[in-house]
Amino acid sequence: MVQVPGSDGLAGGVALVTGASGGIGSGIARRFAQAGARVVVQYHRDEAGAAEVVRDIESAGGEAVAAQADLRTPEGADSVVRVALDTFGQVDAAVLCAGTQPVQPLAEMSLADFRAVQESNVDATFLVLQAAHRAMSRQDGGGAVVAIGSIVGSQPKPGSAHYAVSKAAVGMLVRAAALEYARDGVRVNLVSPGLVERPTIRTDWPEGVAAWESGNPISRLGRPTDVADACLFLCGPASSWVTGQELVVDGGASVRPTW
Repeated sequence: MVQVPGSDGLAGGVALVTGASGGIGSGIARRFAQAGARVVVQYHRDEAGAAEVVRDIESAGGEAVAAQADLRTPEGADSVVRVALDTFGQVDAAVLCAGTQPVQPLAEMSLADFRAVQESNVDATFLVLQAAHRAMSRQDGGGAVVAIGSIVGSQPKPGSAHYAVSKAAVGMLVRAAALEYARDGVRVNLVSPGLVERPTIRTDWPEGVAAWESGNPISRLGRPTDVADACLFLCGPASSWVTGQELVVDGGASVRPTW
């Protein structure tokens, strides 16, 4: 098994990762499996991507199961937590990564466009957070939830108004949940990444990648494992006295001077 920094105490536990069929979510799912957790790989439409993540985990000697759900509905959120309970008997950690990030000028954005992003990013996070809390609060040891935010939630960029609002809302939801859920043994934190590698980003947005790499204190894009390792820390015993906090993983972008 790969030794993963911050993974102490996660071996044998159960982690639910939403939006885990690709991108950052798949990297988080694989990393938790490397740390010894049994993983529920939630997906909405990309069945093939989720199946590939499960195969990768199993081929490395881990345990995983794919779970299809539309997390924008209470039934969908409940069902994915139920998969964790029915398959593995518990849910110790939940990383809420499912969401969408369209690019659209604010002047051209309809109310339907705006609401669609809030449903995918805020409603889904809210519903799975509630469902995970219900399960964790009934089990010995409680649990830990990490929502995936974004530096755009505090520093918007053009074309991202709906996304920026959604991630700012997720950040406040995390703080409110941490306040109310602590008495039940459930910690809730936020990881906010900067620009993270994906297979086509350098061809889709070469100028953005060049600007990021030339201007950042750590002059590279993030990797899914960078985000995953932050989640591992916040879900493990090393952070047992940490709740309601935001861990920014952006290579220093948020401290770069603007003048």
